[in-house]
Amino acid sequence: MPAEKLIVEETEETAAELNSVPVDSNEEPAAPESRGEWFVVHTYSSYENKIKLDINKRVESMSMQDKIFDIIIPEEQEVEYKNGKKKITTKRVFPGYIIVNMIMSEDSWYVVRHTPGVTGFVGSGGKPIPLQPDEVNKILGKMGLVDSKPKIIDIEIGENIRVRTGPFTNFEGIVRELLADRGKVRVTISMFGRETPVELDYEQIEKI
Repeated sequence: MPAEKLIVEETEETAAELNSVPVDSNEEPAAPESRGEWFVVHTYSSYENKIKLDINKRVESMSMQDKIFDIIIPEEQEVEYKNGKKKITTKRVFPGYIIVNMIMSEDSWYVVRHTPGVTGFVGSGGKPIPLQPDEVNKILGKMGLVDSKPKIIDIEIGENIRVRTGPFTNFEGIVRELLADRGKVRVTISMFGRETPVELDYEQIEKI
């Protein structure tokens, strides 16, 4: 994966094309897919809807449906009262950014990164870094797509678990503490012969 940060040159033709798709503020957001990890993608500001449409077209034309699953423009509704009347408007939470649920690979990176209007993935040292589950839940919770309240998990201290996602995927551990107010658990995982304590989200683990 190239380490350098490529910049998309905005020509008059590109700007006109990107600006040609209207924003439908009355459209109901669809429930998001979560089969991969969520990555933040930087785009031309105000062109997020057009870019989302173009990525979806490229996913279909390049047969990448098995690696790129969903694209969301983070938005939230704002209530205003003017002249005694209630007005609900939709505003972008992070103008110039979209989030993409995908399995990161050379091919899937290429499809998203080289869509007109995309200027790069958010990451470190040229490497895209996925959002943590709690970060995704906060964004989707603002949009009303998921319940952002901490979930109750059917697990007890001392039980054995397996990690489903994240840097410790497939590691096994023992639950040492339940952090219900944060939707997390503290577990110990055996690494290199040592017991290592880590905090994980409920969604990252399963009982074994």
